Amino acid sequence: MTKENKEFNLEDRLIDFAVRIIYVAESLPKTKAGKHIAAQLIRGGTAPAPNYGEAQDAESRVDFVHKMKVSLKELRETKI
Repeated sequence: MTKENKEFNLEDRLIDFAVRIIYVAESLPKTKAGKHIAAQLIRGGTAPAPNYGEAQDAESRVDFVHKMKVSLKELRETKI
């Protein structure tokens, strides 16, 4: 895969995003609030990649759209 193709490979980009989210979560303070935010970041930031993978195997167009919306919802939860 060329570098140009990789830039547009959404699944690879979502996996890279998940890895970066984990690094950010690990860098947060180990306070009660820090742990709470870290847990939410990890849930929201790591879910889009597998949800996108599930969308690729959708049983219908409606199913595909639903799964992509779930993935987008998880991404929005990580928006700062």
